[in-house]
Amino acid sequence: MSNEPPNPKPKSFFDRLAAAFHEEEVEDRDRLLSLMRDAQSHNVMDKETLSMMEGALEVSDLRADDLMIPRAQVQEIDLTGTLDDWIRTVIESGHSRFPAVDGDLDNVQGILHAKDLLRLMINPELDVRKLLRPARFIPESQPINVLLRDFKSTRSHLALVIDEFGSISGLITIEDVLEQIVGDISDEFDRDDPSGVIVQESTNRWRVGAHLEIEAFNEYFSAELRDDYCETVGGLVTDRLEHVPQKGEVVEEAGFRFTVADADERQAQALIVERL
Repeated sequence: MSNEPPNPKPKSFFDRLAAAFHEEEVEDRDRLLSLMRDAQSHNVMDKETLSMMEGALEVSDLRADDLMIPRAQVQEIDLTGTLDDWIRTVIESGHSRFPAVDGDLDNVQGILHAKDLLRLMINPELDVRKLLRPARFIPESQPINVLLRDFKSTRSHLALVIDEFGSISGLITIEDVLEQIVGDISDEFDRDDPSGVIVQESTNRWRVGAHLEIEAFNEYFSAELRDDYCETVGGLVTDRLEHVPQKGEVVEEAGFRFTVADADERQAQALIVERL
């Protein structure tokens, strides 16, 4: 009679998956991802659940500067302006929270909620500075998983990202973080087109946000725009003009005419696109 121990019964897929989540045999993230994808292929979870789990794992590798809105695209409310100016900014942007600044983004006074402007409309004698919420500042190197935990504990929805010199380099919201996990979150202010910033005005005329990436433009229009230095359509127009675009200026490129429809002192905001 043999004294050798019986061969252990091979672990089933479900045994291995259970062990994975109890950290009994997973040595690295790739192994865990492989098991989760196996689970999806066996219909243990659907594709959406797998996608969210993968997004949650990826978040731990990201920093604030990976997801932030760059400084040039941050829409602020300047307290040196008027109530009409502030309301116009709220309507044009569709956002609900804004950094409130005194002159520029390096002088943030707090966060202003759009709904608080209703109180000012009713009672113009109110001091807008007394309506401001405290602003949160985080370094560019802040891990996203830590930031998400901070958003939850402080019930904040927005943080300003600062560089090593203390200047504002961007802005990040809780929606930016959650979209990394669950995918795009659309609301009533989002466009229904693939890019979110393209609106067809007539058969051969479109209004395009200047921050639209060239790659997305090419995909939407089956175009072949190219630029070695810029990633956005607005950047390409600026590159061709060789100065900050002004409203009404025109650039023709790769079979398209781009007319600057809206611009500020720093950059183009919107373009009218016509196919030639």
